[in-house]
Amino acid sequence: MDAYLETERLVLRRFTADDADLLIELDSDPAVMRYLTGGRPTAPQVVREQQLPRILAGYERWDGVLGLFAAHEKDGGAFIGWFHCRPEPEGPLDEVELGYRLRQAAWGRGYATEGSRALLAKAFTELGVRLVWAQTMSVNHGSRTIMEKLRMTLTDTVPLPADMEAIEGSEHGGVRYEITKEQWEAGSPGQAGRSGREVDSPVR
Repeated sequence: MDAYLETERLVLRRFTADDADLLIELDSDPAVMRYLTGGRPTAPQVVREQQLPRILAGYERWDGVLGLFAAHEKDGGAFIGWFHCRPEPEGPLDEVELGYRLRQAAWGRGYATEGSRALLAKAFTELGVRLVWAQTMSVNHGSRTIMEKLRMTLTDTVPLPADMEAIEGSEHGGVRYEITKEQWEAGSPGQAGRSGREVDSPVR
């Protein structure tokens, strides 16, 4: 496995054109998709014809150093989901979004914090990133816990996309968290936030 990034328990790698089934299976779990689509699975043809080509194009666009990366357990190699660290389509390269989506089998094991923390370190020490941000629904307390563990700061409330209005809890809107390189450098990597069970994923 050609690693993009390794942590104590995980290997992150670039997706390939043969990985559609992994993404389809991940997005077929209503619990995983709860705060993204209200539990509705992503259609396989959307994954094959839109999402995966977009992921692969991102590696070309950002020289393979930013984008969305498949995550596997080191022990046994099981696919557990993905993490991303990428700028907005037309945004500056030194401001990137952090996100993840994990299979239910990986919830509650600290993987979301572990993978995200490693991506923060890579972004700030190797990739010239100045600011990392993340968004989720206000009611997604599992992901908000992760952001607090990463020492990200709640900076704003944000409206949700129109296609999320039917999701339970959408009336409370979304939240945005940020951390700058200076804030990251000033803190201890092991420090952060309140404890809580890790579930699901940021909005995007």
